[in-house]
Amino acid sequence: MARGPKRHLKRLAAPHHWMLDKLGGVFAPRPTCGPHKLRESLPLILFLRNRLKYALTYNEARMICKQRLIKIDGKVRTEMRFPAGFMDVITIDKTNETFRLLYDAKGRYAVHRITEAEGRFKLCKVVKKSVGPKGVPFIVTHDARTIRYPDPHAKVC
Repeated sequence: MARGPKRHLKRLAAPHHWMLDKLGGVFAPRPTCGPHKLRESLPLILFLRNRLKYALTYNEARMICKQRLIKIDGKVRTEMRFPAGFMDVITIDKTNETFRLLYDAKGRYAVHRITEAEGRFKLCKVVKKSVGPKGVPFIVTHDARTIRYPDPHAKVC
């Protein structure tokens, strides 16, 4: 029995919104485990190579990631198969560019260039609202963030 998640993804089985050509090889980069699901994400290598055209090959995209030049939501990501998803803010320090991943009218990821001030915040969809230990309510967002907030009726001394 296999241990861990699957490691391969055939190009024809990849999500349609990645817009990969059929004859570009047998395999596609499978996103690693992360904040977004496989069908709702875009690996960082496809963002660099296919959308921005900053790299021509797999190795060039790997070198860009390993130089710690790419930030997703303010954190440096060196894994080139990291899943970037809806409303993620991608910052490239060397070129001083900031992008937000949004959907276009056909449901494909569109790279939307934004300002640095706009890149400081991120919109999240609330997926679940619950009460944690000691009665502290919390919400869970679409990218697996847990945000605790105090009870408005409780008095803090």
